Amino acid sequence: METSEQKHLPQARVVVPHPYLALMGLYLGGFAGMYSETALNIALPQLSAAFGVDLALTQWLVVGYMLVIGIVLPFTSLLAKWFSARKITLFALGAFLVGSVVSGLAPSFEICLVGRAIQGIGTGLVLPLMFSMVMEVIPPHKIGSAMGVNALVIMSASAIGPTLAGILVGALSWRAIFFSFAVVLLVGIAFTLKFSVSPYELTKPKIDGLSVLASCLGFGGIVLGAGISSLYGWASVPTIAALVIGIVALVVYVKRQLGMDVPVIDMRVFKQRGFTIGALCVMLNFGITLAIMFVLPQFYQNAMALPVSMAGLVLLPGGIVNAVVSALAGRVYDRVGARIPGMIGFGLSVAGSVALLFATPATPLAYVMACHITLMVGVPLAMSPCQTYALASLPHELSTDGSTMLNTMQQVLGAVCTALATFLLAAGQGAYLGAGGADVAEAFAQGSHLVFSFALVLAVVSLVLASRIKAQRSSATVAAVAKVESQGEASANAY
Repeated sequence: METSEQKHLPQARVVVPHPYLALMGLYLGGFAGMYSETALNIALPQLSAAFGVDLALTQWLVVGYMLVIGIVLPFTSLLAKWFSARKITLFALGAFLVGSVVSGLAPSFEICLVGRAIQGIGTGLVLPLMFSMVMEVIPPHKIGSAMGVNALVIMSASAIGPTLAGILVGALSWRAIFFSFAVVLLVGIAFTLKFSVSPYELTKPKIDGLSVLASCLGFGGIVLGAGISSLYGWASVPTIAALVIGIVALVVYVKRQLGMDVPVIDMRVFKQRGFTIGALCVMLNFGITLAIMFVLPQFYQNAMALPVSMAGLVLLPGGIVNAVVSALAGRVYDRVGARIPGMIGFGLSVAGSVALLFATPATPLAYVMACHITLMVGVPLAMSPCQTYALASLPHELSTDGSTMLNTMQQVLGAVCTALATFLLAAGQGAYLGAGGADVAEAFAQGSHLVFSFALVLAVVSLVLASRIKAQRSSATVAAVAKVESQGEASANAY
């Protein structure tokens, strides 16, 4: 029941009885997508052994998944103008479910990779829709808290994924990971059928074939180039060719969008300074998460000699802290805006990354866990406020385009960061062994230090960007102003 004060506050663009239930299908799809993105890192050695393929090739179960996401994501905004949000959500969850079953039953690496590609289609559609729908069904003064829930879904899935996967692999097998995705998706489909809404007008604009081709070659080429670098090296002909094709196609794509009346993605979002800075902070923050969560589960196993199930368990405290901070970060934004939590969050990420540089195979387990927990406070504390700041900087008509672009940039950078982490890990190990070192655990630690240094660079750059976020009126202040204005209007009417 609304109070008289609440009735005078700005309402959602589309008023629904239960907005969080309307978003639940997307939340569960987003959780499954991000859980899937990080869960396999801890199981890569088992998958390599099960399929009899090299570990670098097995990494394609992660990179290939991100490649498909990077290709599909840019089209979500356009698809939302052709099909209802409900239909897109059901298709996405259904595709993810099919892909999970295919991978879970796969008799070979190739079939498992096909299943991962199908999963990527689902995640690529769900992620931007989840963020853009919040801007439609949540009142403006509650958007920060709602974005906090989004961050809770994504960051907790990213952090808890390796823990759950480690437990499943230790107790059952790697196949159980894929079937766990399916359980989440079935629940998501049920919520979507019951509560989903479709707030967007279906204008059905003309689809530009050249834009579609340039988008696939551009975003796909960059992700592909980064992915095959672990197999062929960054200076190899295939890697350079893929990256050059991707960059050239992306330039063509951007120029074409700027000249079109109805672009696939409206690039005017980058004319909003707040969106650009917020989006860069989100991208780099996501890169920190993927780099750390790529190497840390393996560091526990290969450097500190923990069994896979134990490695998953020691990641759990950080995952729990991540979930709690993610839930609170949106409320922090509602009260103080994005600048303060952004700077504190990235400052903690800097501290955690520096501390990890001193970790060795002989370091006490509690020390490494404390470093992880520090990062799991910093990353979500910055993530939700920066996302909200970016999207809130856009006018209504650009919110879907902004959400699509934000998530596309995240996934493309995420694939590049994962590939760079793979390269740096191997380079550090090779340098140690090439210098005459014989301790395999120490070699892995040396490679991990390069990845931790990479995360540190991302954190420092993010901290500088966060310092440029403008101090804005918090959602609570906006609500208070609206209340005062409404009271003043009521008094004037009474007079």
